[in-house]
Amino acid sequence: MQDLATKFANLTIQSDFIFKKVMSRKRICKHLLEELLQIEIADINYLEAEKTLEPEYTSRGIRLDIIVADDKNTHYNLEMQVKNNKNPDTDTYVLPKRSRYYQALLDIDLLQKGQPYDLLPPTFIIFICVFDFFEQGNYVYTFKKCCLENRELELPDEATTMILNTKGTHGDISKDIKSFYDYVNNHIVTTDFTKQIDDEISYLKLDTKVRREFMLMEARLLDERREGKAEGIAEGEANANIATAKRMLAKGCYSLEVIAELTNLSLADVEKLKEEA
Repeated sequence: MQDLATKFANLTIQSDFIFKKVMSRKRICKHLLEELLQIEIADINYLEAEKTLEPEYTSRGIRLDIIVADDKNTHYNLEMQVKNNKNPDTDTYVLPKRSRYYQALLDIDLLQKGQPYDLLPPTFIIFICVFDFFEQGNYVYTFKKCCLENRELELPDEATTMILNTKGTHGDISKDIKSFYDYVNNHIVTTDFTKQIDDEISYLKLDTKVRREFMLMEARLLDERREGKAEGIAEGEANANIATAKRMLAKGCYSLEVIAELTNLSLADVEKLKEEA
């Protein structure tokens, strides 16, 4: 438990747990979106009602993303990405397909059965990466669908993916976004905005309820790994990972992507295990 307490004390904005907590503060999340997109937002609402603010971090599984809607019904999904992960089976980076998967999940949640497709609202999938995925040096990479035969012809599906690069060196970003990048990279407070974030993290670390929540989450993950490993010793490491994945699926509180990441299985293998269960 002492190790977990130390780990909690050392958490930064790069931690998924802390990132979600900080972005659950409306004034911070709203300002980040306004500065990033250079727009004015009257208000934002969290898509999961109050669940992103509740202490039960594991109540709906480990959902690490923040999903909000603004006053114009534009929806935003934000996630911190610390590692540029590769699928060991295919030797390909997972971020592009991850963005596609997140877009699909968001659209499914936003469109009720029987509703016409044109009711889908505008969406932004935003990955805050502490690495330069495209190695072009941009602060921001923004993607929309365009016609290959005519690059100026854009598909008006109102779906946008933004991959932020906190290690970027050029591009047009605001002072507060640059200071946010510096804070993510080096924990440097240079503006009132990053001071608000830093203060919020300090408050979170003093909150015994938040501390207990983190330690419970980490302990549960550790238990799942241990149980799966114990069951799979006789079958080897590969089967141990499968056993762990099956236990996590049975619990019903972990996303398929998290299971794949923690067990080193491919997402397709985890999906197959779920179908067989």
